Amino acid sequence: MPAGGFAGPTGNGGTEFEAKITPIVIISCIMAATGGLMFGYDVGVSGGVTSMAPFLKKFFPVVYRKTQDKTADSSNYCKYDNQGLQMFTSSLYLAALIATFFASYTTRKLGRRLTMLIAGFFFLIGTALNAAAQDLAMLIIGRILLGCGVGFANQAVPLFLSEMAPTRIRGGLNILFQLNVTLGILFANLINYGTEKIEGGWGWRLSLGLAGIPAGLLTVGALLVVDTPNSLIERGHLEEGKAVLKRIRGTDNVEPEYLELVEASRIAKEVKHPFRNLLKRRNRPQLIIAASLQIFQQFTGINAIMFYAPVIFNTVGFGGDASLYSAVIIGAVNVVSTLVSIYSVDKLGRRMLLLEAGAQMFLSQVVIAVILGIKVTDHSENLGKGYGILVVVLVCTYVSAFAWSWGPLGWLIPSETFPLETRSAGQSVTVCMNMLFTFVIAQSFLSMLCHFKFGIFLFFSGWVFIMSFFVLFLLPETKNIPIEEMTERVWKKHWYWKRYMDGYEGVAAVTNGENKNGHNKGFDPSSQL
Repeated sequence: MPAGGFAGPTGNGGTEFEAKITPIVIISCIMAATGGLMFGYDVGVSGGVTSMAPFLKKFFPVVYRKTQDKTADSSNYCKYDNQGLQMFTSSLYLAALIATFFASYTTRKLGRRLTMLIAGFFFLIGTALNAAAQDLAMLIIGRILLGCGVGFANQAVPLFLSEMAPTRIRGGLNILFQLNVTLGILFANLINYGTEKIEGGWGWRLSLGLAGIPAGLLTVGALLVVDTPNSLIERGHLEEGKAVLKRIRGTDNVEPEYLELVEASRIAKEVKHPFRNLLKRRNRPQLIIAASLQIFQQFTGINAIMFYAPVIFNTVGFGGDASLYSAVIIGAVNVVSTLVSIYSVDKLGRRMLLLEAGAQMFLSQVVIAVILGIKVTDHSENLGKGYGILVVVLVCTYVSAFAWSWGPLGWLIPSETFPLETRSAGQSVTVCMNMLFTFVIAQSFLSMLCHFKFGIFLFFSGWVFIMSFFVLFLLPETKNIPIEEMTERVWKKHWYWKRYMDGYEGVAAVTNGENKNGHNKGFDPSSQL
């Protein structure tokens, strides 16, 4: 699917390097993005198996007895409140948090491709242990190994996608990672719906074992793709990097982009301690944005809904089949909405998608809380067919907004904003923050549901309100900006962050034309409020 190359002024006042949309780029990005398929499958499968009676009976008998005892005095909201059950889900994210620091080293020293290969091996071993688990310890060890795979994959794949893609479609190709996450969740929900009906009580083993398919795809993909020119040049393979750049851009006229990559690599090599360098004043805007996006992404409440969708629907009165069926619907909405993001992210921009989705998520969560507050009490779960359908529609409205905004953009924006000298360290912090707060939510959500009841949705809607203001004032627009020009064309021109760029070596003070105050890079309150 080659397209004509282009070199010349862009709509943002810079120069876009000549590049065609070549088959090798598309195929490489699709294969690399299967790391997201594995991540998404695990998110989806966890919630499904934890609502299966045979699985609960074998590993969590206390929870099983609470769900089966219809005369129990405990609240409907508290049936699944169990630290061990939450640890089954959250142990993966704790392991991923730790693994990402090792992944930062391998991404920098061994390359993006080998780091993805390591992730694939971790996934395969962890899947085998989970499918064959005989006790809780074996189950948790398998989850920890899966977590190591998540840490390595989430470190390498977004960087790989951002560095391989031509500037004008970087957003769309990077979102392939999130698209695969949503496809993984959908496949997991469909598989859970089928395996729950298997007689003999071993359906959960099949659900966990089929994670080997995306794990195998990632491993094979990592063996077949080439490493990114950025990574090859950073590791001193200049000629190989130039050759790969010509192949993926579909043109021999790569000298301007090649020289920029070489210069970025030279600056990167002068940095002996990338994590320490990350804390310097000039890198603070990227660090704050990346960390904040990960915290906010988790406090939208999306993973709580995705982990425990069947559990939530069981809690509010859906039957077992109906709850899994509803989860499948949500998974399908997630996939379709992510496709919307791929189409629109490089046209409408990052900020527009985030702001629109903030309003949509806030309203849908508030209405869900009102319905559950009125219709679902501690000991009455008769939601009714009409209200039940309305809750599913509202959850789908919420999920669709997340899927074209905070879901993909939470990974895209950090991967395209750090300069090369701190990119691996910055991505490591990004993944670490994401896994830390995913762990916090996964480990605490069922307890929060027990204590907050319907108020859990008001809790998350409050965070959505806060993060929308953060985007409005502090998040700059990064669409159609070459990665290695972010400092010059984004951070130096933003109304607030430019104050951190003073004295940045190699970057002149911004004093030209209409961009003097950087008002085109974000909402400037001094002039517009």
